[in-house]
Amino acid sequence: MTTRRNFLAQAGMASAALMLAPQLLSAKGKKGVGLQLYSLRDELPKDVKGTIANIAKAGYSEVETFGYSKDGGFWGLSAKEFSALLKANGLTTPSGHYGLDEYFGSGKMDQLNSYIESAHATGQTYIIIPSINHEFIKTAADFKGVADKMNKIAEILKPEGLKLGYHNHNFEWKETEGTTFYDTILNATDPKLVNMEMDLYWVVRAGYNPLEIFKKHPGRFTFVHIKDMDKTNHELNTEIGTGTIDFKTILGQAKLGGIKHFIVEQENFTNIDPYKSIAQSSAYVKTLLKA
Repeated sequence: MTTRRNFLAQAGMASAALMLAPQLLSAKGKKGVGLQLYSLRDELPKDVKGTIANIAKAGYSEVETFGYSKDGGFWGLSAKEFSALLKANGLTTPSGHYGLDEYFGSGKMDQLNSYIESAHATGQTYIIIPSINHEFIKTAADFKGVADKMNKIAEILKPEGLKLGYHNHNFEWKETEGTTFYDTILNATDPKLVNMEMDLYWVVRAGYNPLEIFKKHPGRFTFVHIKDMDKTNHELNTEIGTGTIDFKTILGQAKLGGIKHFIVEQENFTNIDPYKSIAQSSAYVKTLLKA
């Protein structure tokens, strides 16, 4: 299975969801449901225009990008052309995943500058770090150094009208010298400048409760990745609402977490058409959010 770390609705469901607890109304009024395009990484290179059209048909109003490069753009389209494609399908893109290992390793600005250009061309507000090279975070001092660099990047982005974000996997909770990388970046980055995108699946898989993290750091989590865990094989994803993660309870505390964007992601599909899968997940999340 390809992973990002390496690659830097149904009626029965709808009727059941009507029984959800009233506290979910705290999430009401948000902008709708988004999709991380990595979910369809196999489809996009084959037919980017058709894939984007199908995402809109599946009930999404936002997408979160990945894989941009200055030379290749988004699957052969320039950032401006890709933005036009999204608009033609009624979609917006608040954020993109942009690898910043070059900056963390050498401090070079070329790559970051190209991301700023892409964000401006597509109307994105958030440049989100999707992961980080493990070579940069071996010690507690490394953790603090990376956190300091995140603050510096965020300061660079601020006058551009952009904000920085960080997306987690589960390695961030490996304890080193009495602390973890995740705790360090939460405590050592400026909450006004560095936004967190909590991937709920990876938090649960790491053995933590997202609600406890919300309580310790209220308002820090501008984005969540909504990704369910297969009941039989916890290393696999499944359609939202059919796995083991209690999204009803977690998203019921959206206000506490500070969540503004609800991004569906599924890294693998088992015996189901990907477009049917994302439509099913969209319908379920919409019901949760009363969107």
